[in-house]
Amino acid sequence: MNLAKMKDVLTAGLVRENPTIRLLLGMCPSLAVTTMAENGLGMGLAATVVLIGSNIVISLVRKIVPDKVRIPVFITIIAGFVTVVQMLMAAFLPDLNQRLGIFIPLIVVNCIILARAEMFACKNGPLLSALDAIGMGAGFTGALFIIGSLREILGAGTWMGMALTRDLFDPAAIMILPPGGFLVMGLLIAIINKISIVQTGKKSVPNSIGCGGSCGDGEGCAGCAMVSEKERGTV
Repeated sequence: MNLAKMKDVLTAGLVRENPTIRLLLGMCPSLAVTTMAENGLGMGLAATVVLIGSNIVISLVRKIVPDKVRIPVFITIIAGFVTVVQMLMAAFLPDLNQRLGIFIPLIVVNCIILARAEMFACKNGPLLSALDAIGMGAGFTGALFIIGSLREILGAGTWMGMALTRDLFDPAAIMILPPGGFLVMGLLIAIINKISIVQTGKKSVPNSIGCGGSCGDGEGCAGCAMVSEKERGTV
């Protein structure tokens, strides 16, 4: 197997196709549970375990599952892994399991999990599917951990339970409330997009026709080509 392809699959979810920051998937747990760094880390790792297990199993059964029932089969497989993860957390991490609450069972319908099953695992073998799951899971976990860390430090003055900034300034309680989640998420997305623009040397053009060059397909989609022609005055 091509090592370059394996590396590309493994690293795609870290930044370039990060499910939270770039694809904006799984927004519900990303905003709801990230009031603390520990919560974000726990949620990310739980989803990663489910993602790895379901991707591998789906890639193994993909050729024997009829297309008409593939979605119910995928959801059943995912639900099985979610049940195992929830039981393990309830046994060994009861406090974390209680804080995450309903969001652990809701991993079953997490769009990141089902999207990777539908878009990747059912089209590739177990090895590539496992690498894809590891990369996407790491990207999801990293994003939640960063968001949770920022919100906890600014909103509670602590990090991973340790006091950090309480003696320096009064914590801004809004950061651990829903508006704080949206604020931190927006700032993080803006920073990543700015870094991406600087690295590629291209600036997306806001328009109502194409994707602004964000589709990643060379010169962009047909709409982007039309915008470029308009800017050059050729149309």
